Amino acid sequence: MDTFQFELVSPEKLLISEEVQHVVVPGVEGEFGVLAHHAPLLSTLKPGVVKVYKTEGGEPERLFVQGGFADVNPKGLTILADAAVPMSEFDVASLDQAIKDAEDDLSDAEGDKAKLRAQEKLDQLRQFRLAVS
Repeated sequence: MDTFQFELVSPEKLLISEEVQHVVVPGVEGEFGVLAHHAPLLSTLKPGVVKVYKTEGGEPERLFVQGGFADVNPKGLTILADAAVPMSEFDVASLDQAIKDAEDDLSDAEGDKAKLRAQEKLDQLRQFRLAVS
């Protein structure tokens, strides 16, 4: 199976930069998979788990992302995450804090559009919290 360059970057650090075979990404419109030679695509991410398959038939490396963007182009896939952490290091307390922050953002939001965006983010975080419980 062909490989492609994958990078996952958070504001704190570069988490992954290597050749991989397959990546499953939590897009806001639903999860999507990326293989070598994928058509160009730009997607906003929802909070969720990125699954990185480095070898055929191997177990994926799983990383939690708290939103961001995915850019698929001829050079490969780049994820610019708002925040990211390997699931092996995942801290449920961090997710609980993100939920609290989203609740604060919702109460501070002004205007219907801002309130809707804040509510959607809060709902996504709460759904993810249920999934990791």
